[in-house]
Amino acid sequence: MDSALSSPSPGAGTGNMYLRGEDQTLVKLLVAGPFGVGKTTLIRALSETPPLHTEEVMTQSGAMVDDLAGVRDKTTTTVAIDFGRLTLPGDLVLYLFGTPGQKRFRPLWQDIARGALGALVLADTRRLADSFEVMDIVEEAGLRYAVAVNTFPDAPQYDVEKMREALDLHPDTPLVLCDARDREQSVDALIALVRHVLDHTPQPEENPKP
Repeated sequence: MDSALSSPSPGAGTGNMYLRGEDQTLVKLLVAGPFGVGKTTLIRALSETPPLHTEEVMTQSGAMVDDLAGVRDKTTTTVAIDFGRLTLPGDLVLYLFGTPGQKRFRPLWQDIARGALGALVLADTRRLADSFEVMDIVEEAGLRYAVAVNTFPDAPQYDVEKMREALDLHPDTPLVLCDARDREQSVDALIALVRHVLDHTPQPEENPKP
């Protein structure tokens, strides 16, 4: 996972770049967020191919290290990655990598982040503070990101600007609301992220100077 896509493309660079194929633009994105925030659900709702999941049933041992506050009904957890694919208009193909939210998986997270163009950080208003560590990791990786507040049915609702202030977001960072179970809302959240990162990504020169 050292590039935006495992298979090479002519002229493809390394690092935080998107790749251009003959007919498609291929982009690697992360779906990040704290434990139990809905990353697996969002990728399942979005993926046009059968998504890859690495969920395992939580055990009593896991309950001792994973904070279940606000997610008492959660019975499974991602132990490696989730993966899905989504094609947007204009032949823009998104490869979505869901990352585990627990601290103990941080080394794995750093490996998955290599070559990503940006990250969609999911947040939960019942425990907004849990998102700070994830945003710190994303920023340390040098990735631009958007925040999508997953609107759980039993979660309190707040004004968007108040949530932006509570999360201490840069004015340029997109903040959207979405139900991770809803494909259309989840697509809108990804589009907000893609627009944000592409607006800040240098475009390759069509005819580079010799």
